Formats: sequence, C-alpha cells, structure tokens
Amino acid sequence: MTHYALLMLAAGIGIPILAALNAALGRIIGSPVAAGVILFAVAFCAAALLMLFTGPQAVTKAGGAPKHLFLAGLLVAFYVLSITHVAPHFGIGNAVFFVLLGQLISAAAIDHFGLFGAQVSPLTWVRAGGIALMAAGVGVTQLA
Repeated sequence: MTHYALLMLAAGIGIPILAALNAALGRIIGSPVAAGVILFAVAFCAAALLMLFTGPQAVTKAGGAPKHLFLAGLLVAFYVLSITHVAPHFGIGNAVFFVLLGQLISAAAIDHFGLFGAQVSPLTWVRAGGIALMAAGVGVTQLA
C-alpha cells in the first residue's frame, strides 16, 4: 500500500506544477485553450507510448464500456482548461486550494454512496471532521 500512497503523493505534487507550467505556456502563446491542446497532445503521446508497452489490446475493449465512463475525458479537459485560464489571474495556490476543496467534497460523496463502482466508505462524523480539518488546513495556507 505504501507504493500507492507514494504514487498519489507524486501525482499531487505534479498538479500545481502542471497548473503553473500550463498557465505560463498559455500566457506566453496568448491562449489558455491552445496551451491545453498542447498539454493534451503531449499527454496523449506519453499515455499511448506507455500503453504500447503495457497492453495495447485493452483499448479494443473500450467499445463495450458504458458510455458515461468517457465523461472522465471531459472532466480532465475542464480541469486543465479552467486551471490554465484561472491560475494566472487568481494564483496557483488559490486555484489549487479550490480544486482540493472540490476533490474533498466529491471524494467523500463518491465513497459514501459507492458511486461509479467505488468501494463504499460511509461519511461518518469522524471522517467529515477530518475532511473539514483538511479543508481548513489548506485554507490556512492561503491566508498569507
């Protein structure tokens, strides 16, 4: 389980870096949307290359998957395009704070109801308090 935690820690470290890099690219080229397209092109190439080495046959099963699962692509596009546009005006820290707050809220709901096949983990008062404490801690970092 430690390797999962470390992988997610690395992903979390990467999110503000992604936001800062893509926001800077959007500023330099004059278009947050074009910066998003470039980011997705690079990400597509990286993911496609990794897929070639780990099991390209899996993509043939995508046609049989429930269509609503493809909405994840729209959500990642919304995240990248919105953070690329907002971060230069609102600050990386502020933008990521609200992203984290949204993640805490939606993760708690997904776990509580077992949405999308997730393992059910009821939202107890202790979990709700922990989430509130996390949100307050992140909020305190933005007061300065």
